[in-house]
This record gives sequence, structure tokens and C-alpha cells, in this order.
Amino acid sequence: MRNSKRLPGFVLLFWLVFFALVPRFVHGQTSVVITADEQFRFAEAYFTTGEYYRAISEYERFIHFFPQDSRVELAMYKVGLSYVKGERFKQAIDAFDSLIEKYHDTEFAVKSYFKAAECYVKLKQYDAALVVLDRLLMITQDPDVKDEVHYRRGWIYLEMDQWEKARASFDSISPENRNAYRLQELSEAINKKKFLKTKNPNAAGLLAVIPGMGHVYCERYRDAFIAFLLNGAMILAAYEAFDHDNEVLGGLITFLEIGLYSGNIYSAVSSAHKYNRKQKRDFFRYLKEHSTLEASVMRQDEGQVVALSYKITF
Repeated sequence: MRNSKRLPGFVLLFWLVFFALVPRFVHGQTSVVITADEQFRFAEAYFTTGEYYRAISEYERFIHFFPQDSRVELAMYKVGLSYVKGERFKQAIDAFDSLIEKYHDTEFAVKSYFKAAECYVKLKQYDAALVVLDRLLMITQDPDVKDEVHYRRGWIYLEMDQWEKARASFDSISPENRNAYRLQELSEAINKKKFLKTKNPNAAGLLAVIPGMGHVYCERYRDAFIAFLLNGAMILAAYEAFDHDNEVLGGLITFLEIGLYSGNIYSAVSSAHKYNRKQKRDFFRYLKEHSTLEASVMRQDEGQVVALSYKITF
């Protein structure tokens, strides 16, 4: 088995399967002998090579056959991670919930809270993510974990466009960790939001009384040209119809123009809202790109030391 480490990956997997599952005769009967170490290595091999769905099956087989092994909690955590890497976020949440229910507040349980919250964010279920973090905040006594909860809550509130709640979450981080999270720089970045260029939807609607002007205000010049052209053409057609004593046609065109004209005003107001949402999205993307927590404050992850690495540049 020691020499097999030098073999290619698929050969290693073959021998792991062979030695884990080869039938052996015990007292004249055929039985399948599975060792914990071989089964766990088998699952880890699939995880390492990116075959996450196969890894899930092998981790679950390990948990089933060796429920008393000290690595069961890690195996459960790796099941959740495998679902995350396979972008099956709902199943990942279920896996992390199972670990939390069994182990409550161990190191991997704490990590599972954070991972479950991340999955909810991926699913855009922000309220559910906040609930998960609130649960962790209630059970943990570790000040570093509490601070990470506040930090992650702050970013979720930013996702939800609730800037004041985000600021309050960041402000809840303890003085000891404020420099580590560089909250002063982050606060200064958030303060730039008040200088964002936005459009007033009411002003856009009023300007749209003149077809196209509301869209010009919202910097949608092509839509402005189309609105002006269509409304102008309809008004001219109605005038020509009435001028030639064709009241029926003129009335029909006027009826259609009323709908088109109202749509022009509604579109201008909607464009202002879209403009403002885009400005907020772009600003939030700027924050994420220039203010990113690269690693958890948790001290260990999958057997390796992880340090808090936080970068912010302007």
C-alpha cells in the first residue's frame, strides 16, 4: 500500500477499492472486510480529484459503517462541502444542519453554521441566512466567532440594500478585532454611498410629459429617441385624421396614443428606478472587489492553519 502512492490516481483508486471490498473467507463463509482508514482514504481521493458526488457516497458509506470513528464529524462536514462544490446548495444546507443537530457547537458545527449561511446567500434567501447566523450568535461563547457573525451579517445586509443595518452589524464587532477587519476603511467606503449619482423617479415622470425627456434624464438616449419618434408620429397621425374629417380613425389613433403616452411616462419612472438599482449594484460590487474577507477567523480548516486575510484598497 505504501508503494501505491507512486501510482497514477486511477490505479490508486483501484487498489483502494480492491483492498476495501475484496471478499475474504472467514470460518468458511464469504464476508466483505472494510477498514475505516481505507474507506476514508477512498472518499478523500474522490474529493481531492473533484469527483464530489462520488465522494459524497463514500463519505456516507464511511459514516454508516464506522459510526464510532473519530472522523465521522469531519466526514459529515466534507459531505456538505462536496454539495457546495457541486453547487447543490439545498442539499448542502441539509448536510450542514444534520451535523449541527448532532454536534451542536463543536469546531465543525460552527463552520457548518457559516457554510449554511453562505448557501442561503447563494440561493438569495437572505433572511434565512440571517436566521442561521443569529442561531450561532446565541450559542457561541467565542468572541472571534461572534465578531465573524457580525461581519457576515453586515455583508448580507449590504446584499439586501439595508445599509444602516449593515453599518450596525459592523459596529457590533469587538474593539479587539476592529483593526483586523479594517472597519474604519470599510466604513469610509460605505460612506461614499451618499455621493452615489441617482435619479429621482418623480422628476423622470414629470419630464416624460414631453415624450422622451424622462428617458433623456435617465440617460437612456435610444429609448428617448424611440419614445419621441413614436409619440410624435401618433400625434401627427391623429391630427391628420381629424383634419381630414376622419373622426373614427382619429379617435382610434388617439386612443392608442393615450396608451402609448402613458407607457412612456411609466417607462421613464421605471428607468429611474432601474438606474438607481444599477448604481447600488455597481457600488456593492466595488465594495466586494476591494473589501474581501479571504479566510475565516476559524483557526483550523480541514487540518490546515488558516489566518485572517483581509484586503481593502482604494
